[in-house]
Amino acid sequence: MSDVTETIVRRTVELAEVPAPTGSEEERSAIVRSWWELDGLAEVRVDGSGNVWGRARDGDGPIVILCAHLDTVFGADVPHTVRVDGDLLIGPSVGDDSVAVAALSAAGMALQDGPLPVWLLATVGEEGLGNLRGVIAALDGPPRSVAAFVAVEGNYLGRVSTIGVGSVRRRIRVTGPGGHAWEDAEVPSAVHHLARVVTSITSSPRRSGTSVNVGRIGGGEGINLRAAEAWFDVDLRADDPDELAALARAIDEIARQAEPPLVVEQELLGERPAGRIERDHPLVRAAEQALDEVAIPVSTPPTSTDANAAHARGIPAIAVGVTKGSGEHTPHEWIETGPIEIGVQTLARTIERFGELST
Repeated sequence: MSDVTETIVRRTVELAEVPAPTGSEEERSAIVRSWWELDGLAEVRVDGSGNVWGRARDGDGPIVILCAHLDTVFGADVPHTVRVDGDLLIGPSVGDDSVAVAALSAAGMALQDGPLPVWLLATVGEEGLGNLRGVIAALDGPPRSVAAFVAVEGNYLGRVSTIGVGSVRRRIRVTGPGGHAWEDAEVPSAVHHLARVVTSITSSPRRSGTSVNVGRIGGGEGINLRAAEAWFDVDLRADDPDELAALARAIDEIARQAEPPLVVEQELLGERPAGRIERDHPLVRAAEQALDEVAIPVSTPPTSTDANAAHARGIPAIAVGVTKGSGEHTPHEWIETGPIEIGVQTLARTIERFGELST
């Protein structure tokens, strides 16, 4: 194992063993800041949102941002222990996205001289109902105008994602008078109506490139009561902004068909924009060429990452990986340590090739 890989592995374990549910990333921010200061990056700081910034390469003109996220899907009550099994690291968040954060500085230090300044960014609020809070704030006030944005997701080495899958998350709540299961048997039940709404939403025809998921559901006051309240959370996704808007309108139409005296209300829980970059853009070609140079097959699946926020602003953006693994969003997530150094090299080479292709 090279010194570069050894450092990244050590930092991955250090970071992954610190709980960081969305909204509670402060300890991880402090750790990353200390790493980058030790590594000699310039202008290292934590911004008002909790994102960590550091400049890896100076230059004139607009900047390239190399980004990975600090937060995880796991609560602080989940044991955050990383297990080493040969060349595998196993544990919550090792791949999504601890190894990517740990690799950013190594990729920055591997850069050759080039025309574009490069900034590293570790963001908060990428997962779930974080709604890309950190990256949105970062792109609202970057150090300079942004030429390109690269989101790094740890275990996706070989992917060059050009499409950002957008989402709309809502809570749909049904309320009514409630009543006794026998004495008031004709009173409409919020639970019964909710079940019909869920069935209608999940069984409705939808176009390719979209998805609908009811992830949480609850309500009712007792087995012998006509329910006065029930609710569910729905996640709508699409790889095109217009399709996402159409899907949301279709769900609205279904949800508003209430049976009086029941009332249906909707609460917006979160949104992230959809967007894309053309396959022949210099940034995409740079990433594909960097992978080709080390004989790693390229795939281009749609994904949902910090790059979505860049797409929404018209900033050229892709999402790539730094190693291989699987099981993300489970406590048994794992990554391979062997490909890390090649992953770091391809990240650096992507930036270098982009500078060459865009000048």
